[in-house]
Amino acid sequence: MLLEVCAYNIQSCIVAAQNGAGRIELCAEPLQGGTTPSYGLIRKAMESVNIPVFPIIRPRGGNFVYDDLEMEIIREDILMCRQLGCQGISTGVSLPDGRIDGARMQQINEWASPMKLTCHKVFDAAPDLFEALETLINAGCDRILTSGGMPTAMLGLSQLESLVRQANGRICIMPGGSVRPENLAALRQGTGATEFHSSGITQKDTHYMADPAAIQAMVAILGK
Repeated sequence: MLLEVCAYNIQSCIVAAQNGAGRIELCAEPLQGGTTPSYGLIRKAMESVNIPVFPIIRPRGGNFVYDDLEMEIIREDILMCRQLGCQGISTGVSLPDGRIDGARMQQINEWASPMKLTCHKVFDAAPDLFEALETLINAGCDRILTSGGMPTAMLGLSQLESLVRQANGRICIMPGGSVRPENLAALRQGTGATEFHSSGITQKDTHYMADPAAIQAMVAILGK
């Protein structure tokens, strides 16, 4: 069982690592839902923690339909992560109708290799989650961050369980979306997932900080 913590600053990376998280999704711009972190932040995170750091690769806020110029930016940022020694990245590309862009995700996987590839919650906007699951498997993705197409993981619990069953070990289904100590045990039992994603944030002001107590509590639940 593994807890991935979403971190928006170096302090949260350190808190996550010190309190038992197994991986960090590193992001900038929380008010945009996360965009690509800077070279300096990625490098400092890699130097400061001893758990995998997966930067999000998202060149801007808004939708996940990217033109060729934006794909070039994505490629350059992926190469930066490889050069810095990151073990993986989190990203996602959709078509205008909301379906996953399988061709571009496969291209991203080729750029990223040998890093692991997580598809972030762009997945939840797909009109058919089960079709999207197969698209991402075919594209070579390793993991899907999802709330089952619902606003929170708890609301999407039944869909998450179905996705885990369909995935059948071919890809990791990682529930995320308002995952907290209060609901993690129910999510673990109800979905059959083995990895979970949480921001573990204690305060939402100008400095989104990870909460050590919340992270410890969730790690303990997953360790039972």
